[in-house]
Amino acid sequence: MIMKKTILDMRVVSAAHIHEKYVLLKLTHDDELPAILPGQFVEVRVDGAPNTFLRRPISINCIDRSRNEMWLLVAAVGEGTRQLCKLQAGDTLNCLFPLGNSFTFLGKPIADSTQVIPTGLKILLVGGGVGVAPLLCFGQYLRSVGIAPTFLLGARSARDLLLLDEFEQCGSVFITTEDGSAGERGFVTDHSILWQKRFNQISTCGPKPMMKAVAKYARSLEIYCEASLENMMACGLGACLCCVEKTTSGNLCVCKDGPVFDVRRLMW
Repeated sequence: MIMKKTILDMRVVSAAHIHEKYVLLKLTHDDELPAILPGQFVEVRVDGAPNTFLRRPISINCIDRSRNEMWLLVAAVGEGTRQLCKLQAGDTLNCLFPLGNSFTFLGKPIADSTQVIPTGLKILLVGGGVGVAPLLCFGQYLRSVGIAPTFLLGARSARDLLLLDEFEQCGSVFITTEDGSAGERGFVTDHSILWQKRFNQISTCGPKPMMKAVAKYARSLEIYCEASLENMMACGLGACLCCVEKTTSGNLCVCKDGPVFDVRRLMW
């Protein structure tokens, strides 16, 4: 489904420094926000950074229709994102959205109004680092249609786990940390829940090595699996070709043909 792109000067409602590396921006506008699907992203303009000329892609973390808010979880990893993390309540952020495709139900677009959602569908959402951001949006959507998802979240330590309260409001949350300070010690693919419960679908986002490991696990059990890729993007519209990913259909632009892909299409 082709969705109309919108450019809006969004007002920063709050900028919460939830971690030394992460800032949660809550944005609003006087007009009602357009239709947005879980898994889509925003290209934001970075003002005040003289060496940052291109927009930065940020996953949509949450859509709060009751407050007409869009949440963006920003990780300070470069000059552009460090500048974004300096935003304060009342500031303006220029956003181009919604971009890309969305998460699915077993490969079928969730925007299909004729789709019948399978009863008893068990969906596992696996995330790590800033990759947890779009999974919250998907989890909230699943909850709204009567599906309680299971989250499996990985981090280096307990202090690096993000937005746990919000995830717990959507479904069951399981955790791994590399140092064992929270949940089970190890990586997400080491967690015992993977062997205790059978899932119909896995949706994942995070570091590529993690997603590759999750895809390998899913393939071994013939579970439908989709991954939201985080390739470097510049234009967000498929024009600059800097986010190309090799697939079974040839080279595709992650920003336009993704970011969500059935892992069977990826050359992993």
